[in-house]
Amino acid sequence: MAIQDIYPTALRLLGRPVLVVGGGPVAERRAKGLLDAGAKVTVVAPVATDTLRGLATSGLLTWEQRAYRTSDLDGVWFAQTATGTPAVDTQVAADAEAQRIWCVNASDHEASAAWTPAVAVVDDVKIAINAGGDPRRAMALRNAVATALETGDLPLRRHRKPGTDGSLGSVALVGGGPGDSGLITVRGRRLLGQADVVVADRLGPRDLLKELAPDVRVIEVGKTPGHHPVPQLEINRILVDEALKGNRVVRLKGGDPYVLGRGGEEAEFCRQNGVEVEVVSGVTSAISVPAAAGIPVTHRGLAKGFSVVTGHEELSEVPARPDHTVVLLMGVAQLRDSAAELAGSGLPLDTPVGIVENGYLPDQRVTIGTLGTIADQAEAVGVANPAVIVIGDVVRVSPFAPQHFKTADYSTITPNRPRVRSN
Repeated sequence: MAIQDIYPTALRLLGRPVLVVGGGPVAERRAKGLLDAGAKVTVVAPVATDTLRGLATSGLLTWEQRAYRTSDLDGVWFAQTATGTPAVDTQVAADAEAQRIWCVNASDHEASAAWTPAVAVVDDVKIAINAGGDPRRAMALRNAVATALETGDLPLRRHRKPGTDGSLGSVALVGGGPGDSGLITVRGRRLLGQADVVVADRLGPRDLLKELAPDVRVIEVGKTPGHHPVPQLEINRILVDEALKGNRVVRLKGGDPYVLGRGGEEAEFCRQNGVEVEVVSGVTSAISVPAAAGIPVTHRGLAKGFSVVTGHEELSEVPARPDHTVVLLMGVAQLRDSAAELAGSGLPLDTPVGIVENGYLPDQRVTIGTLGTIADQAEAVGVANPAVIVIGDVVRVSPFAPQHFKTADYSTITPNRPRVRSN
């Protein structure tokens, strides 16, 4: 049978009687698939697998423990034969043909009136692939297509919106990581590919916005230090309003939504207004950006714990020890005051400090100094946000740290590409 002889379609078997002849592993897989489709399944076989017997015992299907009879096809809408005995399978197929019942003959795909494709389900999309009668080829193709859909490499976005029938859309708070488009999670990338509306931050993976379909609306709500053109309450309102119109909304953030990202406020507002919300964790810049400069936030013999704060927060409660890493986010403007406060709490002035600007991006730059020198160094070279500041002995591990770290001779490393990148 040539591939051109196949007319692809999908059967709706909910509540309709179907027949499976055979009780082995193939029959088991087919029976389970038919049950998933809502069919009323009868299995005819002298012997059945433990799973089939269990399904019969639980009342999910009927098992006739005997050999096949032609009358078993009476009233059946669809038949699957998988006895492993070609003569029996051929007889079932011939009887089905005589009664004009579609039948899959597992013993002879060339003579079979119907083929069972390799199937996968992604979101509300069912993928079914036939591959010229080659099941392994079909499964390989199915897996490849499913993976591409899962990762957002193929367009999974719907075009017929549920909002047209009065149903609601949804909101996904997606952490996009520190900015490199390769650091978003698979789940986040997939949801972005399904979005009707994207509410975007300044520090998210901006390159991914270029891959969106032309009719996907991008609403910019990015903030810079001291400048919030779209207040948080307005952002909350945008998310809810767009979802109530039936749109799938993705709030694309830098880092992680729940690490100093106000994601908790947005999720709470959505729930209060009856909007379904999903939170997709991202690679937080508090850990990933230091890693881009080879700085771990913990390291055996140097630091067993770390604190993450913003430059706007009080630092008096942070342990003032070089073996406890302090990570400052959005802290460039208050760097001098933060360093003085930590020094006043007892942190030694020779404690190593690293600043990583534009982590994972081509213009990444690393500046390394001490608590006593870092503010002057940063001012001299014009350190600017986005930047992550790391304070503690773990900075010594960085490949960009000076050889003699306890001297006063620290310098700014020239712009460099990150040593750790995502492909």
